[in-house]
Amino acid sequence: MHRPSARGAAVPATAVFGRDDADAAWRPLPEHLAETRLARLVAASREPDLEALQARAASDPGWFWGLGADDLGLAWQRRPRQTLDLSGGVEFARWWIGGAFNHAAASLDPWVASRPAQTALIWEGEDGSVRRLSWAELAAEVDRACAMLADQGVVEGSRVGVLLPMLVETVVTVLALGRLQAVFSPIFSGYGAPAVATRLRAFEATHLVTADGFLRRGAVVPLKAIADEAVAASPSVERVVVVRRAGGRDVPWNPERDRWWDEAIAAAPPVRPLAAETDPETPYMVIYTSGTTGAPKGTVHVHGGFPVKSAADLAHTFDLRRGDALFWLTDLGWMMGPWAISGALLLGARLVLYEGAPDHPAPDRLWSLVERHRVTHLGVSPTLVRSLRVHGEEPVRSHDRSSLRVLGSTGEPWNPDPWWWYFRVVGEGRLPVVNYSGGTEVSGGILGCNLLRPIRPTSFNGPCPGMAADVVSPAGEPIRGSVGELVVRAPWPGMTRGFWGGDRERYLDTYWRRLPGTWVHGDWALIDAEGYWYLLGRSDDTLKVAGKRVGPAEVEAVAVAHPAVVEAAALGVPDPLKGEEVVVLCVLRPGVADPAAVAAEVAARIARDLGKPLRPAAVVPVAELPRTRSGKIMRRVARAALLDQDPGDLSSLENPLAVEAIRAAGARLAGRQT
Repeated sequence: MHRPSARGAAVPATAVFGRDDADAAWRPLPEHLAETRLARLVAASREPDLEALQARAASDPGWFWGLGADDLGLAWQRRPRQTLDLSGGVEFARWWIGGAFNHAAASLDPWVASRPAQTALIWEGEDGSVRRLSWAELAAEVDRACAMLADQGVVEGSRVGVLLPMLVETVVTVLALGRLQAVFSPIFSGYGAPAVATRLRAFEATHLVTADGFLRRGAVVPLKAIADEAVAASPSVERVVVVRRAGGRDVPWNPERDRWWDEAIAAAPPVRPLAAETDPETPYMVIYTSGTTGAPKGTVHVHGGFPVKSAADLAHTFDLRRGDALFWLTDLGWMMGPWAISGALLLGARLVLYEGAPDHPAPDRLWSLVERHRVTHLGVSPTLVRSLRVHGEEPVRSHDRSSLRVLGSTGEPWNPDPWWWYFRVVGEGRLPVVNYSGGTEVSGGILGCNLLRPIRPTSFNGPCPGMAADVVSPAGEPIRGSVGELVVRAPWPGMTRGFWGGDRERYLDTYWRRLPGTWVHGDWALIDAEGYWYLLGRSDDTLKVAGKRVGPAEVEAVAVAHPAVVEAAALGVPDPLKGEEVVVLCVLRPGVADPAAVAAEVAARIARDLGKPLRPAAVVPVAELPRTRSGKIMRRVARAALLDQDPGDLSSLENPLAVEAIRAAGARLAGRQT
């Protein structure tokens, strides 16, 4: 790919596609460029370079996505006669008119026909157990699950909740429901019963697929008991199918409603349900996203939407190829779980799944998994990198990582030190770090790091191919060199088709009405003079101190540059004089002798680097920050706890004890009794 320099950066042989950057950490070489899927796409487009391709995609998205679908080699049941229909307005774009496409059939049938014995799926449990399925074996499992689910009353249009960790049966369930043209809703396996029930009721699920339990840090999570409590509050659920993962002992059971997965499969008629021709606009999945207030939003995704966008991003942003091995540490309930399943299998890549904690039973678990399964594409969150970095380099360097070709990251903005550690230690200074950001409602990325351009630390080197992204002022005018709103100016297949239940007005209010005809994503972003993009946090997290507006990521970057700080969250709290002032919550490295001295030093650094008006009113050491399991820091929850306010929807929170600790810290700051 490139030759690393002594600094860990790469030494280019020539300029890359007419552009080079002395400040880049990674640069591709011409011989690598000729091999990438994105270079092939540029050549097929007959455009002179990537910039020209992106400009044409923004003005003619139908042309681009038609070209992209051909490059992906999608297995159409019937080729579309028209790529894009905007007759209902850009907000309600329809794709692949006249075509037929079933994501599950397209994920299996071509590979079963061409290479049935090659490995399709590898699963590893936290206890070390491993399962490997070839394409033929995976297809056979899906056929049996189709017959079983049909025997349990699942038909076209049925609504099925899937409350499973990352198991083989998780992938099989997703594909079987796709073949049956049912609609599933993935539910985070770490949710408590009230959060599960909220989603089952909103979805009006008729069926639930769950497990008796699963392993997390050596303990069994009693998933069936959680499911039972949720189903008791969800009257629409008629049948529960239960996977045996924890041994099936001492599991609460309702014989009228519950069925064991294995027993139900054995009892089902041995019929191979073939996927009927499927309109690409047929819903197949509803993912619920948490909001600051109100009920979670059920984003609707269709056969020709989310899976196509997932595959396109993995092909053209991450350069995932047939036979590569993708492992993204995630859960089915987060967007990256269905994303990895759809994208990897549509492209004929191996999919690697892991059930448990990435540092259990030892801090080298993640790196040993990479070595064992010859992972080529690894995806993690910056938060996870920050936590694993505390253990030093030895757990990483003790394992062979030569199979790795691309490092991925998503979930939070980076700060420089952990990014360099990921690049230099994990990637040995030879691998691109593909920063990737979008959302559940997007079906993948808006911004990424393509492999035709140099990559600077913590940055995105451009929009994902086909995404007409821009950064704009409040009036909607493009801006460069200063912070603005991240928007998308043209439709793409992965756009949510609205919110489940037909809440048209909420959908339009959420994304479209601030700048008519333009998708407003809700992130602050900046494009610098060299064309690199940076995300600076959610626009509703913006700090406004004495008239100065700053994203929390800018403050946090200064805080975590202190050698004693692992991670930080910058929050805005009310102030009668300034309107708002900054409080920074900091997680310190183990063994820090004088936390108060570190807090004072962090405050002084922020004042020095960002200006005295932004000097924090307080820097508060805490044991941990509230976050989702996918690694996103929940700043709105931290702020509410600090101010002793209602934090809103906590269903995606992984570590509730962090909230109470921050609430106690806020009480001490305010002089409240605890």
